[in-house]
Amino acid sequence: MTHAKIPATVVTGFLGSGKTTLLRHILQNAGGRRIAVIVNEFGELGIDGEILKGCGIGCDEDGNEREGQLYELANGCLCCTVQEEFLPVMQQLAARRADIDHVLIETSGLALPKPLVQAFNWPEIANVFTVDAVVTVVDGPATAAGQFAEDPAAVDAQRRADPELDHDSPLHELFEDQLSAADFVVLNKADLMTSAQRAEAEALIRPELPAGVQIVTAENGALPIDLLLGQGRAAESQIHLRESHHDHEEDHEHDEFDSLVVDLPAVDRDRLLAALGTLVTQHTIFRIKGFAQVPSKPRRLLVQGVGQRFDSHFDRLWRSGETRATRLVFIGQDLDAAVLRAGLDSAIA
Repeated sequence: MTHAKIPATVVTGFLGSGKTTLLRHILQNAGGRRIAVIVNEFGELGIDGEILKGCGIGCDEDGNEREGQLYELANGCLCCTVQEEFLPVMQQLAARRADIDHVLIETSGLALPKPLVQAFNWPEIANVFTVDAVVTVVDGPATAAGQFAEDPAAVDAQRRADPELDHDSPLHELFEDQLSAADFVVLNKADLMTSAQRAEAEALIRPELPAGVQIVTAENGALPIDLLLGQGRAAESQIHLRESHHDHEEDHEHDEFDSLVVDLPAVDRDRLLAALGTLVTQHTIFRIKGFAQVPSKPRRLLVQGVGQRFDSHFDRLWRSGETRATRLVFIGQDLDAAVLRAGLDSAIA
């Protein structure tokens, strides 16, 4: 029996552009699709850790989660974290092809999509999967301002800390490479732009795109699922025609970086955000993400920070029997969990 290839959508874009929000939107509106998710990001899963059903097949004998392994999601999908284990993970997914309708791959904030798309030409992958489309998510207000990201310094710091990324090229070259590989561009955060700013952002993006690539504006990545999935581009078959700044680069050494989890009891929202803002100025912190318990609030507070910019909102009700607590993930350099914890004492309610 001949099986149709499983389509895979690659979601790329700078740190803070809204890739994770887009993935969450897709999963929450999957319409019955069985979606496997690959998160190529160090630290906390790019999608909510709480949607994991539990360890399942992704744990060792002691129940500890293992990187590069598959996890069952609460909605029946699969998820995995991957750094240098792309082929083994795809082989595991191929072995479960009967359980999968689509694959979503969220690249790290500054990864180059072209090598990833080219990997779909490897025989072990090409026989089972095809790249449905490369979706590049762009921070609209930042692009209109000519910065490409809300906090370029934080983006550059993340790049220098990530062992998988190029360190030497200007950020605008990385941005251009993400656009050159795009089959579809999401100009995100449209609600934070005027019509003139949207036009300015599109004018900056358009010259970097291959002919015929569509630019669609969105708020919080909310777009029709049929627009995002099922494009059928087979991008791997023509990615070699997309020139990039990094087609002939060589490997080089990289700096080390840390990912730490800090657990707290209930916190005051305003004091928490103030304390996080202070920590960012005192330590080399590239990214903060997690959730918090706020007294008298029935919903958990979702917190995300890039540089000195923080977003927070109450995303869902605490579930019956769920432990209400605060858990924050810090990604940076030379981090000390005890020092970070002490810096957050003022936020405890």
